[in-house]
Amino acid sequence: MIAGMSPVLRDGRFVFVSLPVQAVTGDLIDAAVAVIREEEGVTLILPFDTAKASRLPCDLPMRQITLTVHSALEGVGLTAAFSAELARHDIPSNVVAGYYHDHIFVPEGRGDDAVAAIKELAARN
Repeated sequence: MIAGMSPVLRDGRFVFVSLPVQAVTGDLIDAAVAVIREEEGVTLILPFDTAKASRLPCDLPMRQITLTVHSALEGVGLTAAFSAELARHDIPSNVVAGYYHDHIFVPEGRGDDAVAAIKELAARN
C-alpha cells in the first residue's frame, strides 16, 4: 500500500470543531467531512466557510490530503509509515480513515510540503 500511495490535496480549508451534542444541527452534519462522537462532545470536521458562517472557532485551518490507494481496514503499517514521514518533516497531521481511503489533515500552510513528503515515501518503497 505504501508504494501505491498517491496523495491528492483537496480544495478548500477545514477546521475541527467540538460541540455539545445538543448544539449539533442537521445543517452542520450535512456540511461535515466527518463526525466523531466523543465523551466530551461531537467533533465535526467542517469546511472553514461553514464554520465561520456558523460563528464557530476557526483558529487552525487545515488542508485535506486523500490517499487514493485503497487502504484496507485490516492493513498494517500504512498510517505509521506516512505519520513517521510527516513527523520527519515536522508536519503535524490528523488522520481520519474512511472505508476506502485515509484522509490526512495538515495545517493549511503545509499542504504542499505534506504531499511532497508522502510522494517521496511512496517512491522509496
